[in-house]
Amino acid sequence: MTDAPAPAPGAPLRLFNSLTRQLEDFRPVHPGEARVYSCGPTVYNYQHIGNMRAYVFADTLGRTLAFKGYALRHIINITDVGHLTSDADAGDDKMEKAAASQGKSAWDIAAFYTAEFKRDLARLGVRDPAKWTVATDYVPRMIAFAQRIADAHCYQLDSGLYFDVSTVADYGRLARAVTDEGEGRIDEVEGKRHAADFAIWRRTPPGETRQMEWDSPWGRGAPGWHLECSVMGEAELGLPFDIHTGGIDHREIHHPNEIAQNQAWRGCGGLDCAEHSGARMWMHNNFLIARNDQGRGGKMSKSAGEFLRLQTLVDRGYHPLAYRLMCLQAHYRSELEFSWEGLGAALTRLKRLVMAAAAVREAGAVPVTDRRLADLLARFDAAVSDDLNTPIALTLIEEAAAMKKVDAGQKRTLLERMDGVLGLDLLTLSREALRVRPKGATIDETAIEATLARRKEARAARDFAASDALRDELGTAGVEVMDGDPLGWDWRLES
Repeated sequence: MTDAPAPAPGAPLRLFNSLTRQLEDFRPVHPGEARVYSCGPTVYNYQHIGNMRAYVFADTLGRTLAFKGYALRHIINITDVGHLTSDADAGDDKMEKAAASQGKSAWDIAAFYTAEFKRDLARLGVRDPAKWTVATDYVPRMIAFAQRIADAHCYQLDSGLYFDVSTVADYGRLARAVTDEGEGRIDEVEGKRHAADFAIWRRTPPGETRQMEWDSPWGRGAPGWHLECSVMGEAELGLPFDIHTGGIDHREIHHPNEIAQNQAWRGCGGLDCAEHSGARMWMHNNFLIARNDQGRGGKMSKSAGEFLRLQTLVDRGYHPLAYRLMCLQAHYRSELEFSWEGLGAALTRLKRLVMAAAAVREAGAVPVTDRRLADLLARFDAAVSDDLNTPIALTLIEEAAAMKKVDAGQKRTLLERMDGVLGLDLLTLSREALRVRPKGATIDETAIEATLARRKEARAARDFAASDALRDELGTAGVEVMDGDPLGWDWRLES
């Protein structure tokens, strides 16, 4: 395999590799290509907005790779079997548990929540991957994978087939070794040789029947969650591929286990050579931190009970792309604090960008030759090439949008190139589309326009007391009157 430089000119693309804990130049395994695998959701429930941050990050990475000239092949998996209620080997299968609680089949649960997940991705401007890989479609390959590594790396217990982590070099390096904290998250299973050993295949207990189970050399049962990603990554991208992404929570157990399987499958040595892990780079986005009435809270989690869905934001009157912009305002490796005030500020920022882009929306795109615009594009390229520095990239697209006395066609081209990375849909999104009706609104648009017409008549008659009263009436109903603005009014969002 030959390393190749980025096929497009500009700043070298440097990304943070969680495995080596350092910034590295991106050098593709296959010249001119970028092969990326992203851990997808377990589809037993809606995804909360903290989950969705991972896919905004992965989409931004993919868009940046395309911007830099690479032919992108991005895979996202759907976990519809095998993931237990713990990231380790503890608890019930999440799918089986959800099916039992809702009185539906596990297959119906998976289909419903997969569709909801994809709907949310589309609303966030996240592009479809080259392929969705669904875990249950790959079970025969999982069994074959496990058979290939079983003799040298696994042992069998009554509960299933387990991977012996002592059989591979540098186990846990991604998490900087198996610390006491890490081991504390792993429940003991009778007969396991080491605390960190994990299930490759889980045998169905005697006398029980799962909705999702298959015959295997180790008994009827289901694959382990960690096995699924190794198999789907190898099947669709080959090992090694370029980049594996996921949330930072995967860095402690799931991804180290996946790496151990990849080492075993490839029959390779330690992790001083990153390719032995199965991917040249491992990239992780940080947590979304929920801010509560008492101040800063903890990471968002479904296990905590109540959680914010994207639909919750829409019901409050926020366009989904305001949340995307909010994600881009923080570097993907930094914690992102969520608050309604912050989301409102992101929506205002998005509105200003959409207003500025509207001025060149109808212009014909032409090559950028203006030196000032070309300089902005070069600075934007440098920002996103510096480990996806989207906070800086956002300031540069705002600078481009605000630039006066430049050719409209060139400015349109510049905004299109920049927005191709940021994914804010600036050249097609309208301000009217950003005016999302809150679920709790008690007034409709017809009534709003009728009240505004009455207010206009009062102002024409110089009856300012009546005009102010009508304005206050709209304000009480959650409507902000915008005198002098062609849009006329907007929903007033309450935090």
